[in-house]
Amino acid sequence: MQKRTLLDGKKFQITIKRLCHQLIESHTDFSKTVLIGIQPRGSYFADRVKQELSVILNTQTLKKGNLDITFFRDDFRRKDGLVSASSNTINFIIEGKNVILIDDVLWTGRTIRAALDALLAYGRPAKVELMVLIDRRFSRHVPIEPDYIGLQVDSLDSQLVKVSWKETEGEDNVILLSERTK
Repeated sequence: MQKRTLLDGKKFQITIKRLCHQLIESHTDFSKTVLIGIQPRGSYFADRVKQELSVILNTQTLKKGNLDITFFRDDFRRKDGLVSASSNTINFIIEGKNVILIDDVLWTGRTIRAALDALLAYGRPAKVELMVLIDRRFSRHVPIEPDYIGLQVDSLDSQLVKVSWKETEGEDNVILLSERTK
């Protein structure tokens, strides 16, 4: 199995910082904007985005939550054994707000579709935008496109894009593996 590093170290941090500056260009006032990380891995990315925005904007008032989509997925009943969900940590209403939905990798779009369904439990947003660290752009099953992209990757379905986070794996990097392992 071959692997190729797509992002690591300083480039990883610069990519997050660039995405934050793009958010600032679009949302000069974040009073009506909330960040929602899709659990599990989008939550780490959303934490980093919030942290970076807080430094750049010199504020601690940004609202960020984590959304579990387990029971909104179209394939959750196909998994072997019991399915366990994480808890949602959204302690605010999104009614009329601009929601920035955040995930690490956009591949088929099915996770994002499930997240859109799950969001409705917290109100009807005025607008939903999508931020992803990695966009695997040629593999969509549903017509969803990101508004903010860290890196676009042209990959085969047999390949795997793996994002490692310092919080869980001890380092920040993105690698492309030549074939998926079971």
